[in-house]
Amino acid sequence: MTSAIVDIHPHIISDDESRYPPAPLFGKRSDWSKERPTTVETLIAAMDAAGVAKAAVVHSSTTYGFDNRYVVEGCSKYSDRLVAVGSVDVLQPDAPERIREWVGLGLAGLRLFTGGSTKEFDPSELDDPRAFPAWELCGELGLTMCIQTGPIGLPQVTALARRFPKVPIILDHLGRPEVADGAPYAAARSLFDLASLDNIYLKLTPRIFGDVKKEKASAETFFPRVVEAFGAKRMAWGSNYPTSPGTLPEILATARAGLACLSDEDRAWIFGKTAQRLYPALA
Repeated sequence: MTSAIVDIHPHIISDDESRYPPAPLFGKRSDWSKERPTTVETLIAAMDAAGVAKAAVVHSSTTYGFDNRYVVEGCSKYSDRLVAVGSVDVLQPDAPERIREWVGLGLAGLRLFTGGSTKEFDPSELDDPRAFPAWELCGELGLTMCIQTGPIGLPQVTALARRFPKVPIILDHLGRPEVADGAPYAAARSLFDLASLDNIYLKLTPRIFGDVKKEKASAETFFPRVVEAFGAKRMAWGSNYPTSPGTLPEILATARAGLACLSDEDRAWIFGKTAQRLYPALA
């Protein structure tokens, strides 16, 4: 029996801007959210078409800033299949209070967005002591924390993983490693250096499946190396739908092709079991 497929990185955008007005973080709305808006109903239809059983839906910071209402309310409509991952300004003194409020409304995890589609990465907020009470609360409540950063932020991620060992930290897009140099992937050393920290998890999204096709990289040399370092139980697939172009069935097919070099057991963890460990409500 094959395990259920779980996606830990789709996004949803409401088609009702009067009820859910855009207020993007850093003041610039992401192009994809205007070009490919995807309501929760559209996501469910796409999941059905792709054979994806469940998902942890990631709040769009570049559309709604810290207003998690749509992701929370949308996921609660399909609570048998979806959980919401939201964002709170962890530098504010009331961050722990806000987190408790959102968790009370159904939030299952948090995400720190330090840059990406609309802004260069700034990892300074990651190790800002003002954020530590929020991190402590995540440890207390058993909440996962996704971090969107690049290699520039990995020293801060390392420090956080050591300081808050009870918080599962998921690196969005695998922390965007440089892989074009090919095996043994010396340029991605800062990523592999995280392997000894057992509360760090890796999210495999379309970005890495594209990067392993460039220059000297290959899926067959990269993914087994990551599994050897971290173990498949600390790796999970995320579609990045609809941010990444393509239909959900196409995005899943690309991921399956990229991971065909791994064992059935490893793929079962990456495509479902790890996600259910990170977000127990999806089990």
